[in-house]
Amino acid sequence: MAGSGNKGLVTTRRAALTLIGAGVLAAGGITFARAAADGDEVLTESKVLRDPETPVAGNPDGNITIVEWSDYNCPYCRKLEPELRQVVQDDGKVRLVMKDWPILGPVSVTAARTALAAKFQDKYHQAHDAMMGVSSRLTEPRINEILAGGGVDMDRLKRDLAGHAKDIDAILKRNNEQAEAFGFRGTPSFIVGKYRVPGVLSMNEFEQVIADARKAKMN
Repeated sequence: MAGSGNKGLVTTRRAALTLIGAGVLAAGGITFARAAADGDEVLTESKVLRDPETPVAGNPDGNITIVEWSDYNCPYCRKLEPELRQVVQDDGKVRLVMKDWPILGPVSVTAARTALAAKFQDKYHQAHDAMMGVSSRLTEPRINEILAGGGVDMDRLKRDLAGHAKDIDAILKRNNEQAEAFGFRGTPSFIVGKYRVPGVLSMNEFEQVIADARKAKMN
């Protein structure tokens, strides 16, 4: 799990796994706050699970939502990506909310802003997959090379980065505020249903926590 710079690695794999199995619901349960009158509450269900500006993969009408906070320079995020996508595809009823959380330096911020700018030409997922698919640390020239090779219109991208800068920065600000409010200390971190799972899970573990979240929703 990649830490947020000065906070370092806090959540170990063993600690993350204490949220799974028989004790998952009691250990990892969260309660979404009601929206504050002034609109400042960051952990409302609508803002965390259904922010209309946040990209979604999987089944948009799924009966369970997974929210992932990730960084394109996080090796754990890259390693996990194909397994998580396989779980979502195999299940068929999972809605995957993708929150860019660039905590590993300026290039991570550039990568996140670039991916979100690609959303305005309906190429967010291509940009995301291309950057998550590399095996080495990203640089700004490498980002441009990867995205151009992935079919992103780079001239349009530059215009959208400038023209939608405030919108993009607002999304990243919301993502960061939510991650900090949940107490996450690194990437990847997740909400599954209404349960907090800070850490890297295997495919079997994801399947288990999805099943537990589904049971809790029915009760």
